[in-house]
Amino acid sequence: MTQDIYVIDDDDTSIPIFKELFKQDMEFKFIGIKTDQINVALKDIPFLIVINEDSIDRDIIELCKQIRTDEDNQITPIIVVSSNTERRHKLEVLKESVEYYIKKPVDTEYLYYTIKNIDRLLKTNRRISPLTGLPGNVQIHAELKKRIAKKEEFSVLYIDLDNFKAYNDVYGFLKGDEIIEYTAQIILKCVHGKYMENSFVGHIGGDDFIAIVPTLNVDEICQTIIANFDHDVIKYFTEDDIERGYIEVANRKGIMEQFPLTSISIGAVVAEKDRFSNILEIGEVGAQIKHTAKTIMGSSYIVDRRRK
Repeated sequence: MTQDIYVIDDDDTSIPIFKELFKQDMEFKFIGIKTDQINVALKDIPFLIVINEDSIDRDIIELCKQIRTDEDNQITPIIVVSSNTERRHKLEVLKESVEYYIKKPVDTEYLYYTIKNIDRLLKTNRRISPLTGLPGNVQIHAELKKRIAKKEEFSVLYIDLDNFKAYNDVYGFLKGDEIIEYTAQIILKCVHGKYMENSFVGHIGGDDFIAIVPTLNVDEICQTIIANFDHDVIKYFTEDDIERGYIEVANRKGIMEQFPLTSISIGAVVAEKDRFSNILEIGEVGAQIKHTAKTIMGSSYIVDRRRK
């Protein structure tokens, strides 16, 4: 996934330097932003913000405060590059929750590895679980907000497992973790295999996943996820359970109940331009449509194509 880095620089001197420095790192995209564009730019929620203090005509403290008080960019890392070597000034900037203050003349290798290490830390810290290695709710919300703000057309897949609690009760949490990891790998393979650009896969928690794809025609990708999941999920069951086609679990009263083998359900929401004004609206429709999909026996999907 491409990482957008905003370089706030009113005289456009920094972008060529960054592009040359990161010419071998195609995952980073550097975008020049003028200070008078900052309100619009922040809506896109960049991965990182670099401010060239010497080239802006705004007070650096006020600018950093503006970024930090923006709801969607409260955790976006900030690097300030400046020729001001006064210790008091540096501390005043850092007080605004700025991660790094780099003095000019800039050691380009130092700057390069600083950004690379920020990328590594964010990829680690924003994951909901080391089990799947997928982004969690912070990034999920940011991705959805960004697409709504840009008035993009896209689709959201809300995905979870059927009868997963019963599986955990019979096979234990360690095996349950294995089947969650397997599910994550299937979704990643199917989504990124079809849409390398502008797609996103996240882990909401437990056995709940989300995928965002830049298409309104989601039938094929839902079918692909289901086919791939169903093909190998049986390896997580014993031969006896596979032969029976169900697992048995004792309820609270000690009575044995039968549950079908674990399957996957997908509720897909087609977000045409201007259909949704916020992520809560998408989530409500997604929850409804996924619930309907789960009432169908076995792996299934339903697509909500209602218009606004």
